[in-house]
Amino acid sequence: MARIVKKFGGTSVGDVDRIQNVARVIKAEYDNGNEVVVVVSARSGVTNQLIARAKAINPNPADREMDMLLVAGEQETIALTAMALHALGVDAVSMTGAMAGIKTDPYHTRARIVRMECQQLIEYLEKKRVVIVAGFQGANELGQITTLGRGGSDLSAIALAKGVDADLCQIYTDVDGVYTADPRIVPKARKIQEISYEEMLELASLGTKVMQARSVE
Repeated sequence: MARIVKKFGGTSVGDVDRIQNVARVIKAEYDNGNEVVVVVSARSGVTNQLIARAKAINPNPADREMDMLLVAGEQETIALTAMALHALGVDAVSMTGAMAGIKTDPYHTRARIVRMECQQLIEYLEKKRVVIVAGFQGANELGQITTLGRGGSDLSAIALAKGVDADLCQIYTDVDGVYTADPRIVPKARKIQEISYEEMLELASLGTKVMQARSVE
């Protein structure tokens, strides 16, 4: 038995059919006898829609209120993913980043994780429940919701893998690996078979969308 963290991005959970497909992938892992933590992003385009709505109301919204708004995207996804797993007969429970034990510094919209307190999450795993966690978010010492910045769901997954002492952390994307360039833009881009942490950090720092730079760090 292994303890595995799986992270699915916004494209992977972009609509009902894709969420159901993700649920089948999770069920297959669970049926193999593994403990599974799943981190999900907001559905593709949802975060941008929320930002646009906020700025239509106030061109300079307060960072605290933006955090309160933007976490809604991920919280929709965790609930829908848990429901999809229930429909497949899998015992699953959804958790916000704060509920999962992601503790951050005070800074809204760009918070950094300062520690992990994953006892409740681990208890769920030990009870053979799949845990679905909202990426991109945590809570500061005052219990206020904070967000981790763009691409923060990758960081959530890596931090949770450390927090629950996972054997493996898998990042699912809409391409089948790391390429020398974006294959959707550069048709001749080559897939890299192996990559070091240093090389991955350099790619992430240059703006590649495969992983967020801080999650590699």
